Amino acid sequence: MEDKEYLKRINIVLVDTQDGANIGSVCRAMKTMGLSDLTLVTKRTYDENRVRTLALHAQDLYDNARICPTLEEALKDSIFTVGATRRRGKFRKLSAYSPVQLAQKVSTLPEGRVSIVFGRESDGLRDEEVMMCSSIVTIPTSDAFPSLNLAQSVQIIAYELFNRAQKYPVGMNAVSHERVLEAVCNASTHLEAIGYYKWDEEKKWTENFLKDMLERVALSESEMQRFDKIFSKIEKIKIYKDRPDNE
Repeated sequence: MEDKEYLKRINIVLVDTQDGANIGSVCRAMKTMGLSDLTLVTKRTYDENRVRTLALHAQDLYDNARICPTLEEALKDSIFTVGATRRRGKFRKLSAYSPVQLAQKVSTLPEGRVSIVFGRESDGLRDEEVMMCSSIVTIPTSDAFPSLNLAQSVQIIAYELFNRAQKYPVGMNAVSHERVLEAVCNASTHLEAIGYYKWDEEKKWTENFLKDMLERVALSESEMQRFDKIFSKIEKIKIYKDRPDNE
């Protein structure tokens, strides 16, 4: 489940998009990631059939989009503005957020609209447009072919924002050193209860082995709980087998 308020504040701004089909593709990319606030900075007239064909079931984003004559107008009510560009230069900022870092930054901001600005298909954002944004975000790409199309760029950044908004983000989250020690202590207690250890050094060696192994494999909490259950079940089975009525 995502934090809808976190996503509601995200405003995708498209500057002078040349082909209506690309607007449709952006609408689809946005809607799959829970984004709905679209602003078009343009004086163009688009072929709506091309927009709707690519948007599919996300055409409502196009229908409800704000139309602004200038980028300045589009950004005037935003608390944080970010230009999406891969180019650097004298007037194009000295540093850039990655998509992951941008998602993290947005999560720390106070309430208010956050605008992420994307440029033209042919040449992206111009220097003066980048200067109007407080920051930039850059998607790492191969030097062999660094250019992403408009909808791909929106999709990648929208995904990171969406993932950040999840109650349980996609990806592995390894347990802490303290949790590993707790699991090792529990496992060792169960092993001791079934008479596994034959001498004192064996307990020390086994605990150290389990600790090192668990930290190297970096288990998640759900996997660690499964690990705990294995040793708990071993002890229970041993107790059951040792009952007189099972002899």
